[in-house]
Amino acid sequence: MNGPVILVIEDDPAVRRGIVDVLEYAGYQTLEAADGHIGMEMALKAHYRLILLDLVMPGPSGFEILAALKRKRPGQAVIILSARGEENDRVRGLVHGADDYVVKPFSMKELLARVDAVLRRTCERAAPADERRLPNAQVDFRLNTIAHDDGTTQELSEKEAQLLKYLLDSNGRIVTREEILRNLWNLDPDRTQTRTIDMHIMHLRTKLGQQNQSLLTTIRGKGYQLHAGGVA
Repeated sequence: MNGPVILVIEDDPAVRRGIVDVLEYAGYQTLEAADGHIGMEMALKAHYRLILLDLVMPGPSGFEILAALKRKRPGQAVIILSARGEENDRVRGLVHGADDYVVKPFSMKELLARVDAVLRRTCERAAPADERRLPNAQVDFRLNTIAHDDGTTQELSEKEAQLLKYLLDSNGRIVTREEILRNLWNLDPDRTQTRTIDMHIMHLRTKLGQQNQSLLTTIRGKGYQLHAGGVA
């Protein structure tokens, strides 16, 4: 079985078993978590393409797992599975990074169609590459290095690498300091006065060889924008 790996986080054993059986019959590989504690650990550490995520379960909730994914694995493909069909819950899930929301009870045929659609839609971002191309340089996130085309190499700290990957995954979008503080440093920007983001941006520019800000731009009053040219 060589299909994409799908992580199913669902506390109801009968529902989880039914989902796993249908996915495996359709050719997918599966991982399972029976509560929020195991689900959180697997969501952040396991290798998979898509999560099917229940909202209400023992331990961390589905919303808490979504928040952790947004910080640690931005761009991860997620479908929420929940009996909570209220509009506020659906909107909250989608705003916090879910790609789709399926309300229980659902047919397995519908679920497979949603899975297939999300995998097609997110195929380019669901498994972030360990290596990324920048103008005149190659970034290796396994080694946390930037190899420039002139033969020089710069080492990145863990936080510099996380910041660079986050900016790359933003695909040219302006990223605010508040967003970076919240998602990478896990700090409340309303209660934090720090210049650590500015220092890390400055260090990144130096290591990218782009002190003139042609690659990593400060947008006054808004945040930062990485112009990577759309290359992977």
